[in-house]
Amino acid sequence: MKSIVSILIILLSVIGCNSTKDIGTNSNDIASRKVSDTVKIANDSLEYEVIIIDPGFSSWINGRAFPRGYHSENFMRLKNIQFVTEWNIRVQNPYQYDPNLYTMRIDYDQNVNYGYEVNYLIYNYFIYFQNTFNQRLAGGFVPNR
Repeated sequence: MKSIVSILIILLSVIGCNSTKDIGTNSNDIASRKVSDTVKIANDSLEYEVIIIDPGFSSWINGRAFPRGYHSENFMRLKNIQFVTEWNIRVQNPYQYDPNLYTMRIDYDQNVNYGYEVNYLIYNYFIYFQNTFNQRLAGGFVPNR
């Protein structure tokens, strides 16, 4: 399970590579105004960890994503299976799909119960990714939130 998370971390790190921008220089406490672009969930008992590092994702999920509880865990799990399957197909076809976007395979095991929060974050990352990079993964309609 750690391989899923490791691959996702590396993948999201590569996608999210971008220089940071200062929000101002007149304030005495600029650091306190910066929002972290890292979202992390860990569960040692199941041996997985999800870390999403992507500039803008943290503010997107707080401001534009559907709130927790809007979708059922089963809905998001099924969408994640579709999205990961399509993602992995695109990773294997670097001449057809941008290898800078689809850098590493994601090992999402549909037989593992990752829980609501992990499925929520992964699902919303895929929505964010599709809307931000104008991509359409399998699975039908993608809300433009």
